[in-house]
Amino acid sequence: MPEAGKKKKKKKTRRFYDYSLLFTVIFLTVFGLIMIYSASAYKAQMDFGNPGHFMIRQAAIAAGGFVLMYVVSRIDYHWYARFATTGYIMSYITMLLTMFSPLGVASHGKKRWLKVGPGMMQFQPTELVKISLILLLAVLISKLGPKVNRLKAAGLVIGLSAPLALLVTANNLSSGIIICGIVFVMLFVACKITWPFFACVGGGVGLLALAPYIGEALVKMHILKDYQLGRINVWKSPIDYARSGGFQVLQGLYAIGSGGLFGKGLGQSLQKMGFVPEAQNDMIFTIICEELGLFGAVSLILIFMFMIYRFMVIAGNAPDLLGAMLVVGVMAHIAIQVILNIAVVTNSIPNTGVTLPFISYGGTSVLFLMLEQGLVLSVSNQIRAEQ
Repeated sequence: MPEAGKKKKKKKTRRFYDYSLLFTVIFLTVFGLIMIYSASAYKAQMDFGNPGHFMIRQAAIAAGGFVLMYVVSRIDYHWYARFATTGYIMSYITMLLTMFSPLGVASHGKKRWLKVGPGMMQFQPTELVKISLILLLAVLISKLGPKVNRLKAAGLVIGLSAPLALLVTANNLSSGIIICGIVFVMLFVACKITWPFFACVGGGVGLLALAPYIGEALVKMHILKDYQLGRINVWKSPIDYARSGGFQVLQGLYAIGSGGLFGKGLGQSLQKMGFVPEAQNDMIFTIICEELGLFGAVSLILIFMFMIYRFMVIAGNAPDLLGAMLVVGVMAHIAIQVILNIAVVTNSIPNTGVTLPFISYGGTSVLFLMLEQGLVLSVSNQIRAEQ
């Protein structure tokens, strides 16, 4: 017989941890490093005398980001909510410093980088804006609760987001579009009223169809710059601008078309030999298509779709609204950026300079993407596993 005074052991709550998402992030990062090496080896050898220059730098930041992601994922995500306001304020400070101080570094005619730290390292403040805004809106929507369906509450969310989004858009149009998209998706998921969102989507499609005509009118009103109108004209007819803005677009399309069904083989791209400018950055998807063909391109898209599916599973099982909205915000960021990048390189929309998450070269991008994945995994770690 068991002893009368013996106490029953208290069962420890089993927590879920989404290893499927973790392994997906690892796979995409490693695949990205392979493709960065393949796409940039020629340029790196010519410019730096080391074919692995870009890959090594990306690998070092990705390794540090992975450690940071794991640490972030093991801390209760509610703890991060206290930094929502601080992150929001820091976003304004870093953006203003980038645009108006000597610490800002110009890229493609705009100051998009900020020098920080003792070694004057550079990072893109727009990446900080994205994760800060996701955290702020998740906290705000969770506090509003059902009130978010009211026009006044929804207006508050938009009112807090709009000035920062406009500031980013003035500095970097592509990042501004992504930030507006994140706010749109988070509000769409949180609100029961859906007709305004569908009206906005319809208006956006109409705006894209009339972009060339609207662009010319905006240039005359001094709202749009000539180079921005040039991108619209290139999108409309890249052959007419083959020696200027249309060169990159056409070379990217040649790369995609020459890949065929299974591609030329890893490392066998011809377009990366100086024909596709900055092949390791925004245009890396074209090199994937050329070397791995339609099969490789579709496989990569399916992996991103699986990642989105894991986000949906975590958001649907999150312990509270705060966790769900954090995951929705990250999901919106990844999905919008993937769609925009593929749409740009296939010339489905005007060139906006959007990187492919985890694949394109960019230390700031991969570091903050890892932080976002850490937040999502933190939410998954608070889900109680089924007994």
